[in-house]
Amino acid sequence: MIARVSLEIALRKEFDYSIPPELAGQLDVGSRVQVPFGARKILGVVTAVAEESGHANLKPILKIIGAQTLVTAKVLKLARWIGEYYCCAPETALKSVLPEAVRKEDASWRERLFVRALPVTGVFPKLPKRQQEVWNIVEERREILLAELVELAETTAATVRKLEDCGLIAIANEISERDPYAKETILASQPLVLNPAQAVALEKISAAMDARVSPTPNSQLPTATFLLHGVTGSGKTEVYLQAIAHALEQGQGAIVLVPEIALTPQTVERFKARFSSGKLQTLVAVLHSHLSAGERHDEWHKIRQGRARIVIGARSAIFAPVEPLGLIIVDEEHEHTYKQEEAPRYHARDVAVMRGQMENAVVVLGSATPALESFYNCQKGKFTLLELPERVDDQKMPLVRVVDMRQAKRDGKGTPIFSPQLKEAITQRLEKKEQTILFLNRRGYSSSLVCEKCGHVCECPNCSLALTYHRPEQLLRCHICNYTEQVPKACPNEKCRNPGIRYSGLGTQKVEDVLGKLFPRARIKRMDADVMKRKEDYRRVLDAFKHGDIDILIGTQMIAKGLHFPNVTLVGIIYADMALHQPDFRAGERTFQLLTQVSGRAGRGDIEGEVFVQAFTPFHPAIQYARRHDFNGFFEQELEFRKQLNYPPFSRVALLTLKGRSEDKVKFSAEHLKRELEKIKTELKDLVVSGPAAAPLARAESLYRFQIMLRTRAMSKLSAALGKITTPLSLPDDVTLAVDIDPVDLS
Repeated sequence: MIARVSLEIALRKEFDYSIPPELAGQLDVGSRVQVPFGARKILGVVTAVAEESGHANLKPILKIIGAQTLVTAKVLKLARWIGEYYCCAPETALKSVLPEAVRKEDASWRERLFVRALPVTGVFPKLPKRQQEVWNIVEERREILLAELVELAETTAATVRKLEDCGLIAIANEISERDPYAKETILASQPLVLNPAQAVALEKISAAMDARVSPTPNSQLPTATFLLHGVTGSGKTEVYLQAIAHALEQGQGAIVLVPEIALTPQTVERFKARFSSGKLQTLVAVLHSHLSAGERHDEWHKIRQGRARIVIGARSAIFAPVEPLGLIIVDEEHEHTYKQEEAPRYHARDVAVMRGQMENAVVVLGSATPALESFYNCQKGKFTLLELPERVDDQKMPLVRVVDMRQAKRDGKGTPIFSPQLKEAITQRLEKKEQTILFLNRRGYSSSLVCEKCGHVCECPNCSLALTYHRPEQLLRCHICNYTEQVPKACPNEKCRNPGIRYSGLGTQKVEDVLGKLFPRARIKRMDADVMKRKEDYRRVLDAFKHGDIDILIGTQMIAKGLHFPNVTLVGIIYADMALHQPDFRAGERTFQLLTQVSGRAGRGDIEGEVFVQAFTPFHPAIQYARRHDFNGFFEQELEFRKQLNYPPFSRVALLTLKGRSEDKVKFSAEHLKRELEKIKTELKDLVVSGPAAAPLARAESLYRFQIMLRTRAMSKLSAALGKITTPLSLPDDVTLAVDIDPVDLS
């Protein structure tokens, strides 16, 4: 017998190894193994087992890593598809489906010493006072960690061991699971009564699951994918919870994807509360980047062992080894954070749809502002549209007021951060003990440092980007490469040296600073990447906001969606049209989605919400449609714009980015690549090749960047053709090529 192995080094091929007799019967597809490769020992995954190989003198597999196959055959098939479609090495795709904490050879469960009370037989021995105190704790707890016992009793391990010598306790190594939510108190919840729209949505999702569990002969299965389009506060999560309950009743598991780590604590709490007890009781596993390596190892193995049948996490959770898989939910499916920024550059929403097809599972994509591609797929019959047009419990949608900031300028002082209308609204909420959310999608204090005299802007030496001023550290920082420098006392331009250099623009730090001066008694908190650095930070701030310990929450995108706080009655959007002027055909769509999502945080309780949208282009369609909560109107006009320019959903896009330290070399390489691409137009008649041109972010991390954009309707064919071109492509040593299929960011 031989095994075909995919190694952890990207060589774009698999290698055959013989299976030694002592490993026969222990190895299967998906097993992690250690194999010889030249003079090295390398880890890999078995992708196939066969009787014989076309190669002679095969080297034997050295050992199997772990007692259980780590990659299921179904996930292995999904990894192959990712490698082919997203134009990356199969080994790279395979590594992405296994967390590093699981791949490591020495990855294992944590074992710790536990103390357990033993039944007392005969006469209880007379103990010294210190040992008696230790015994009292053990007798009460019955089982306790040795380290915890030593701390509680304020004693030493040697004293505890004396109780073991007396036969009163047993001390043994046991697995201690690293549960990131172990300290949380979860109160069980019950299913809520659904309104008619929710009930219809659940009925159709459940029927699709039933049809897959017990298909009737010669019947055509209903589509694998639903788009649940529900306004903010319409009760999408309750539909998710009851759909998962239906999957569990059928003996199947579920994966729930959320776009932001900030959403995970609140989502986990709701799901654990529903499935922590009762006949459908199961563990809920969590997978995201803010877990420690040990926590990730333990959560992943809970899933693989079948103990956790519900998985919640960010994009990589789509690869969780849930078997059998009945339901995949992608919440806020329009979010760009579902797209991986490095190889393999997969989109978790699209991978979810593909995994659903491969494993015959039902996929539910949920959003108040669906991606245009998803909504278009409903029109074309690829997805089934389910609508939740109203908020639950007859709650009204928030009243949205657009403020023209061109009219808010103060004589000689420029434009204020807060319009008089928003300032008054905040004052009223503070008086009523209601809460406010203020949104600005830019961190830092000021967006740039500009000389009023000569116009010099302090820029990053590595990137074609202005440095952002961060006031607490008194530093200028680049948000691309993280370069920092001290704030200059005068204009750095040697010919100028004007001491009147000033800060321009604003960020969340400045909003917090000004707000504190305007409302000195208000309890204010900021949520952005500068302050949310540890995994506990999200939960701590959101818990404080939930319990009313914060009056005003300021933040970036991480507070824009998914959060449910009934006492929030006011939302202020400081600079609503910030993203409208970016060189990206999705700029209008992103602005509409963001405004709608942020607005939806208001009025989710008994009191009607109010939203103030401050903008310098208040009559832009994205802002006006968001003001009216009119997704269909925005969709129709945006679709017409995309059709005229042949942008998605009327075509698919591939973005090829070349990078290098020499601008001339990168440009030359890009022109050479374009000539190669022109040759495949005979296969793809509708292929449009644009560029090469300097990227919108022309230089990043000291690397010059040129791009070529490809558009076609047949992306699978283009992916295959790109693989044939780019794999043997000869580029200068210091020039690299990145292929991004279906990009969401064109910078």
